[in-house]
Amino acid sequence: MSADRVAAALDTLAALAGAARPLAPMVARVAERYTEALRAGGTLYFCGNGGSAADAQHLAAEYVVRYAADRRPLAAAALTTDTSILTAAANDLGFERVFARQVEARCGPRDVLVLHSTSGRSANLLAAARAARARGAATVAFLGRGGGPLAGEVDLAVVVPSDEPGPIQVLHLALEHVVVELVEAALLAGP
Repeated sequence: MSADRVAAALDTLAALAGAARPLAPMVARVAERYTEALRAGGTLYFCGNGGSAADAQHLAAEYVVRYAADRRPLAAAALTTDTSILTAAANDLGFERVFARQVEARCGPRDVLVLHSTSGRSANLLAAARAARARGAATVAFLGRGGGPLAGEVDLAVVVPSDEPGPIQVLHLALEHVVVELVEAALLAGP
């Protein structure tokens, strides 16, 4: 019985990956945008809530340390990791401002803010996207459930065609890993 559930879950992921094939051009545009920012001396800032917060940390590490290629460290940070900033902002400004406040302090026109959300409805991500726009930073979102209001607040939205949080997050991470590969290849190829 357990093996049948595992097989069914893998079949569901495979079907979702197939349904996401039309996202390929948008994902390629995301890789181009990240590459442009990094070549210009910008930083990639990642954020999300819950499992998406863990994805933000995971992805920042891929750029700073390495993914598939030996190369120089790339400027990236997760806005989900500094507990003093997060708790002070939540306490003093409200949880909806925990990322926006950091964006206001760190982001500028050469940077990219990358938001991960399965619903596209989190108030703190919407506030962060608006703060990034006000600072002139580019915005990218990896979303699910039709994109929600966040899809309309960002420059590039990759919307996984699912309503289930787990498979959405798995596909977000898989697509972002493809982006890392494309960015590394572009940067290793030169200007």
